[in-house]
Amino acid sequence: MITGSIVALVTPMDADGEIDWQKLTELLEWHISEGTSAIVPVGTTGESATLTISEHCLVVEHVVRIVNGRVPVIAGTGGNATQEAIELTRAAREAGADACLSVTPYYNKPTQEGLFLHYQAIVKAVDLPLILYNVPGRTACDMQAVTVSRLAELPGIVGIKEATGDLDRGKEVRSLCGDGFAIYSGDDATSCDLMLNGAKGTISVTANVAPQKMSLLAEAAMLGDRDQSKALDAELQGLHRKLFLESNPIPVKWALAEMGRICGGIRLPMTQLSIEHQESLREAMRQAGVIK
Repeated sequence: MITGSIVALVTPMDADGEIDWQKLTELLEWHISEGTSAIVPVGTTGESATLTISEHCLVVEHVVRIVNGRVPVIAGTGGNATQEAIELTRAAREAGADACLSVTPYYNKPTQEGLFLHYQAIVKAVDLPLILYNVPGRTACDMQAVTVSRLAELPGIVGIKEATGDLDRGKEVRSLCGDGFAIYSGDDATSCDLMLNGAKGTISVTANVAPQKMSLLAEAAMLGDRDQSKALDAELQGLHRKLFLESNPIPVKWALAEMGRICGGIRLPMTQLSIEHQESLREAMRQAGVIK
């Protein structure tokens, strides 16, 4: 089972919006050196929605090649068309990813039975451990705990990224699915509490800019060290909130550019962080100790 602080990695781009492969390599090396437990390329934070299918697959291949087995790679492979999700999952398996993260279909708003059949079709078609991803604030589709429990019985479905921010939902999923089914936080602001309540880790936006502290936080929380994990979380709460001043990944890419880690390019319809939010995010970065 994959555990710990798992970064929902940005896809670095140059000023023209082209993928910056050198910066991507540098980010991967930095995360491994800072203690990040696993890498999630081409998820929401990785701008999967604005990458071409070819680019999507190339990013996964690049990440797998550079990481070279040092930490697990969990490829984002979700889609609102089941066949597309199958094709992306198959490509991730062929690239050598250790698992995939598959967001609920967005925009078309399937029923709970539709969600079950969607994921059943993916795991029947491709032999790759699959982590469900529930983020109704972005998809307009909320996978209920009872549906998760049905899916948890299928071979190949190993966990869920639960991004509702609702701690009671996390507890309900754990109660229905048992300890053998991995729950990962997908909401940085509540991730510490969810891990203290038994989650196996966090798939984190904040980890992009504060990988070491998020790694230490996750380790302490999963060991049940409330005092240590809460102290670290207090330092990061500003980042947890301010990295969502505008739609993700707008703030996190701006923050990484401010740190000199990437060039800051982003693809339309995403835009650069609005000027009125920049000092607020800088202050959160200072509070977290990632800039002076």
